[in-house]
Amino acid sequence: MHFHDCFVRGCDASILLDSTASKKKTEKTAIPNLSLDGFDVIEEIKSHLEETCPGVVSCADIIALAARDSVSFQSKTSLWKVLTGRRDGKISLASEVLANIPFPTSNFATLKKDFEKKSLTVHDLVVLSGGHTIGVGHCNLFSKRLYNFTGNGDADPSLDAEYAAFLKTKCLNLSDNTTIVEVDRDSSLSFDNHYFKQLKLNQGLFQSDAALQTDNEAANIVEDLGASSDKFFTEFAQSMKRMGAIGVLTGSSGEIRKKCNAVNS
Repeated sequence: MHFHDCFVRGCDASILLDSTASKKKTEKTAIPNLSLDGFDVIEEIKSHLEETCPGVVSCADIIALAARDSVSFQSKTSLWKVLTGRRDGKISLASEVLANIPFPTSNFATLKKDFEKKSLTVHDLVVLSGGHTIGVGHCNLFSKRLYNFTGNGDADPSLDAEYAAFLKTKCLNLSDNTTIVEVDRDSSLSFDNHYFKQLKLNQGLFQSDAALQTDNEAANIVEDLGASSDKFFTEFAQSMKRMGAIGVLTGSSGEIRKKCNAVNS
């Protein structure tokens, strides 16, 4: 969620705003964001904070802190210090999402440009992709790699054959848009560097995952992170801090929302 928030309008909690009858659809209704979860958790945290210290902690900071804590929970120690002081944005438009969130079908050149627009490097791109070690993907986001990669009923030749056969047992056809599959096979509930080891075996689920192996600089980073969990944790922390500073609202910009799903009245 933190990634999806920061890449559209900056880290301003615009991802949390609900659509209203009188306004245009908000970011959370856009296709790339339909699989996001945990909105109720953020709202519950905000509710408790408003009872204790009203008007102090922004929803944007809650997202940043929750992102850190969700991956730190396993090790029982905070992986990085989150700088706070973000304020919440007042605008959220579904129409802005597709132009800012990287597609799971993107090639490396497109991914690199997407990250450069946010002042992030190739190193950040590879490291943050490691967040795919947790979570799932819907079949329709990658099934073309299995059944119709070039439009001739073929499979993506860069995809490991055994892994492709396994995926076909989960995603039976191109029209399946409900079935979900672990992004990091056999390790989707554990925050670790297994994702990079999977890439080395040509078992990246999305085309955007496999794309990291098509560039020499990115492939070398994949190799380094796959060889050391400690290095991945250290580098992930640094890249998350850089991402968490994208387009931050401070001072009199924005507001501190009373409820995370709606701007203040």
